[in-house]
Amino acid sequence: MQNLGFAFAMLPLLREKKMSAREEEEMLTRHLQMFNTHPYLSTPIIGSVVRMEEDRRPEEDASPIAAVKQSLMGPYAAIGDTFFWGALRPCAGIFAVIMAWLGWLVAPLGFVLIYVPAHFWIRLKGFLEGYRRGKQGIEFIRRIDLPHIAVRVRWFSLAGLAGCGFWLLRNGYTTAVGLSWIALSLAALAVILLCWWLVKKGISQIYILYGAVVLLMVISLIEVLMSWK
Repeated sequence: MQNLGFAFAMLPLLREKKMSAREEEEMLTRHLQMFNTHPYLSTPIIGSVVRMEEDRRPEEDASPIAAVKQSLMGPYAAIGDTFFWGALRPCAGIFAVIMAWLGWLVAPLGFVLIYVPAHFWIRLKGFLEGYRRGKQGIEFIRRIDLPHIAVRVRWFSLAGLAGCGFWLLRNGYTTAVGLSWIALSLAALAVILLCWWLVKKGISQIYILYGAVVLLMVISLIEVLMSWK
């Protein structure tokens, strides 16, 4: 999967160490084994592996290097998916959409400024720490505790969505649907509790999302047809 990219990242080390053709072949073959992790967290592993390859003497066993790659790629994939795909990117998207709804032209820039610095820092600092610590490069990712930060980012995103929903109910949809603000708020709360109950019953969130889209499209179509009469 990502083995070609990993082997390509080792090429500067090959030129630096001035290995023999046989040693180069063995090293590239070693790093062309299956490798797959979160792309942003691959750099700490690359840093650790580069340092271990530099410190390894030709007669020493290379299995500890392969063990580091195999033992870290799975946990790093889970950590990266949880934080970047499951927390940071949705958070950046939510606040960019809010800025766009408010009419701010800098909404796309807002997404970039929220999302890019975090993953760029993880990638750069992760490589440097991995290279500095070698086999102990995992301490950097363990110390910053991305799963714990992901929980806070999700709550921050939820607060943003709640604030946006409150503003829309108060200023946008009460007149459109002909209900009072209190009645519409209670209806929204009922929908949220229904979705929560469906999730607890094991219904896929994707099915709930598509169901909500279909329901809202039907409601919108009914309103359009009624407006023509």
